[in-house]
Amino acid sequence: MLEAIRGATSFLRQKQVLHKLGVIVSIAVIAIACRVLYHMLRGIDTGEVLEAIKSTEPYQIGLAALFVAAGYFTLTFYDLFAVRAIGHRHVPYRINALAAFTSYSIGHNVGASVFTGGAVRYRIYSAWGLNAIDVAKICFLAGLTFWLGNAAVLGLGITYHPEAAAAIDQLPPWLNRVVAIAILMGLFGYVAWVWTKPRMVGRGPWTVMLPGGPLTLLQVAIGILDLGFCALAMYVLVPDEPNLGFVVVAVIFVSATLLGFASHSPGGLGVFDAAMLVGLWQMDREELLAGMLLFRMLYYLAPFVISVILLTFREIIISARSKRLRQAALHFEAGRAHEAAYVTEHRDAGV
Repeated sequence: MLEAIRGATSFLRQKQVLHKLGVIVSIAVIAIACRVLYHMLRGIDTGEVLEAIKSTEPYQIGLAALFVAAGYFTLTFYDLFAVRAIGHRHVPYRINALAAFTSYSIGHNVGASVFTGGAVRYRIYSAWGLNAIDVAKICFLAGLTFWLGNAAVLGLGITYHPEAAAAIDQLPPWLNRVVAIAILMGLFGYVAWVWTKPRMVGRGPWTVMLPGGPLTLLQVAIGILDLGFCALAMYVLVPDEPNLGFVVVAVIFVSATLLGFASHSPGGLGVFDAAMLVGLWQMDREELLAGMLLFRMLYYLAPFVISVILLTFREIIISARSKRLRQAALHFEAGRAHEAAYVTEHRDAGV
């Protein structure tokens, strides 16, 4: 059975079927989202949206910013965990934090986060002796943590409140609950699978040792905390009335985030927004849009600007350090040349 699955996967990879299918899915998601967004935004009063932003209490923005900061702090443990898992314990936490924060914030805004985030990670980790394969493994394990957290949050949330997901996927609540239970069973099955004995994926130098049972539970916890803080930031910014409860907002937020991720559009632009508007249809559209715009400023724009500044300063420091080293090397070589010339001159004079 496993050989058949591997053979089918290899065939699909050779024919680039999976890549083509992914492109088709992305285009379809974006097209549907644009159509939905067009219908949802018709009749929106821009003045009311701006007024709703102005009327947002400062403590709400401050609390949302605090939750966003906590979410990005949790993201740093994605890289810390992944780097330790592949055996590079010499890399300090501050480097893990820098790589995680900058790669995710830039990847979120630019789009195609697997490639953009990977490029940022490679630039940072290569200075500490890690190669492209190491960075690919880090991206894989960090992504695994993300998906395990998503599976846990969606599974638990939809099982508890299946009507929340029904607002987006238009499926009956009972079917959503069945799917959620299946997701949780798959998650439990994966944990049991890696708990029994060491598991590896990939071939040759690309082989990755999967974290064992206890470490997988830690991955799930990190993923839940990350998504929980982000959902709390959104929950603080959406309208108070009607009060749908945190679980409903969290399920819709995570679902919208995944749809945005599947579209590969920068920041899930259009797709995330359409899903939120559809899922939270009970709320005032102008106030909801105001909350979503504030969330984008806090979660996407502000970290992006900070990341660009951090990476710019890092490159300036590295460039200045390299320049000093080159100058020192040139002075050293000049000194040796002068010394050699002096010795030669005196030796010739002696002769």
